[in-house]
Amino acid sequence: MTQQDTDANFDRSNLKDGTTHNRLRQFGAIRRPALILTALVLMVVAAGAALYWFLVARNYEDTDDAYVGGRVVTITPQTSGTVIAIGADETDTVAPGQMLVRLDPADAHIDLLGREAQLAQAVRETRTLYANNDVLRANVSLREAELERANDDLERRREVQNTGVVSAEEIRHAELGVASAQAALTSAREQLASNRSLTAGTSVASHPNVLAAAARLREAYLAYKRSEIVAPVGGQIARRNVQVGQRVSPGTPLMALVPMENLWVDANFKEVQLENMRIGQPVRLIADVYGSRAEYHGRIIGLGAGTGAAFALLPAQNATGNWIKVVQRVPVRIALDSKELREHPLRVGLSMRTTVDVRDRSGALVSAHNEASPDNSTEVFDGGEREAQALVDRIIAGNSAPAMSAGGPPAVAVQP
Repeated sequence: MTQQDTDANFDRSNLKDGTTHNRLRQFGAIRRPALILTALVLMVVAAGAALYWFLVARNYEDTDDAYVGGRVVTITPQTSGTVIAIGADETDTVAPGQMLVRLDPADAHIDLLGREAQLAQAVRETRTLYANNDVLRANVSLREAELERANDDLERRREVQNTGVVSAEEIRHAELGVASAQAALTSAREQLASNRSLTAGTSVASHPNVLAAAARLREAYLAYKRSEIVAPVGGQIARRNVQVGQRVSPGTPLMALVPMENLWVDANFKEVQLENMRIGQPVRLIADVYGSRAEYHGRIIGLGAGTGAAFALLPAQNATGNWIKVVQRVPVRIALDSKELREHPLRVGLSMRTTVDVRDRSGALVSAHNEASPDNSTEVFDGGEREAQALVDRIIAGNSAPAMSAGGPPAVAVQP
């Protein structure tokens, strides 16, 4: 290589190094403002996030570990029998008192007729007891008169005993007659006292024999009445297990009934989220089944008495060497607006997203009273006792009349 070629290569190398240095200077000039701008943007975002947390986010607690809950009423028979009709099926909506299942009432009806006859007989026998009081009082009067007559006969014979008109034997017979009359009077008085002890302080309707027969009649009537199983509350049918022709016994689960207008949400919040939660705080909820187009509004009505792990079938044993802390969750019960439930019905077990507004912290940590719920009681079974009592009263009145026609009292038997 000549000296000329060496000089040319040196010139090209210097030119290349100068270009690279210029490019590096240009890139550094561009990167520095970009880094500064990025840092400023991040600082603004962080400041905005901090400001948003301070003004908004710290006032709300949310979770998507929340599910719709409700009361599941298990329908069971109170008497045994064979199913002859089913009045509601899965997904049907029923009203309180509507027939759900009807059992064969033949056996219960026959037993009811027998109990009616027993009550009527008890009333008539009790009337006989009261009538016997008059008969026994008359018998006592008769015995008293006989005793008085025997005493008179004895006195007359004793007055003429010394004249020899009457013999000692006649006087002896008269004395025996007085003793016999006295014994008969004593027996009559004891019979009257015994009969009075069966009737003293009572009437026909309140006599123990009548009350016992009336109780058996009420029991038979309720058994007959319960051959028709009705809905204790309104709601939707689920888990129907009964079939026509099936023989059931008391306590057999036939179907489930869920009151759809009294649902709630159990939201499982982390223990670190409970610090500011209070009873009565408003809650905003969104159901996954409807999405954001349907928003529910509720309020906290209670916090669980323990975590889910505390009531688990197999609770965790933390007293071990290899212990790892696990954040626990506590169920928080949220009441829903019934109007919103009617507009957008929910189902038990559906997932919900809940957001609690914790700004108002004046409420209590623990609910101080039990709130009344429309499905915590039912009146559909109240009529059975009243109807049974009305039947008892009719039978007692029909068999207590002082005079009856040859045909007897009017029929009061319940028809199947």
